[in-house]
Amino acid sequence: MKKDKILVIGACGQIGVELTLALRKIYGESNVLASDLREEHELLKGTGPYVSLDVMNKEMLHVLVIRHNITQIYLLAAILSATGEKNPLLAWHINMQSLLNVLDIAKEEHLDKVYWPSSIAVFGPNSPMQDTPQHTIIEPTTIYGISKFAGERWCEYYNHRYGVDVRSLRYPGLISYKSAPGGGTTDYAVEIFHEAKEHKKYTSFLSENTYLPMMYMPDAIRATIELMEADASKISIRSAYNLSAMSFSPKEIAAEIKKHIPDFTISYEPDYRQQIADGWPNSMDDSQARTDWGWKPEFDLAKMTKDMLDHI
Repeated sequence: MKKDKILVIGACGQIGVELTLALRKIYGESNVLASDLREEHELLKGTGPYVSLDVMNKEMLHVLVIRHNITQIYLLAAILSATGEKNPLLAWHINMQSLLNVLDIAKEEHLDKVYWPSSIAVFGPNSPMQDTPQHTIIEPTTIYGISKFAGERWCEYYNHRYGVDVRSLRYPGLISYKSAPGGGTTDYAVEIFHEAKEHKKYTSFLSENTYLPMMYMPDAIRATIELMEADASKISIRSAYNLSAMSFSPKEIAAEIKKHIPDFTISYEPDYRQQIADGWPNSMDDSQARTDWGWKPEFDLAKMTKDMLDHI
């Protein structure tokens, strides 16, 4: 086993649960400390150490890092896009201050690595919609996107100014059967599977031809770990890498589900999340990640749909 001591903050969230379990397989159960404000997730119980942690309490976080000899931090705690629009000042405060607390402690304690996720939400309506490049116009229109863009700048700053080895990915919409989504605009692509299985019908809050970049959670977890395990000399982007696997619309995912559940039906009632989605890319160019550290997705829409329906 590797000797790293890892702290996962936000371990009970959509990404956190599966990432924590994957890290424990690699580094050993006792070497990955899971933490969250919430009660420990059912899937994490009995798999390794867990502590209740408020990442906004910098002093408490600092003590925890020292006490447990932490060498790496994965910061996953955040208020997501749709939830953030309901309380923008709270979303800004939590998303920014949590990152600054972690970066500052990483600098003071000379931690080996920090991981912090960014998002396609950094892009806005003036960004190219098709194959959005790594370097392009970034004018986010949601508080979540604004906080992620600011966070990218802070990550790059701490790397260039203080040498903190911080790494990040711009996640597309993430789809998983193991843990519930956390209030994002792409959550329809998780809900639709549960509704198809239970009720054979679904009402989408996005219009039928709204294309968004998406990724199955196993690919997202693997990409995160591959990025973190890549040699530092291969990391050319210290803000956040574009990351992509597939792009589809509610109409297309419904058609794929119908191949497995023929009497499944979908209807459309776009709400406030439609406006958010309209400002995001339809597809992403992640060639920089593929070139730098060999990223390659394994799941397309058909393979993911079958796996989701098999497991729900």
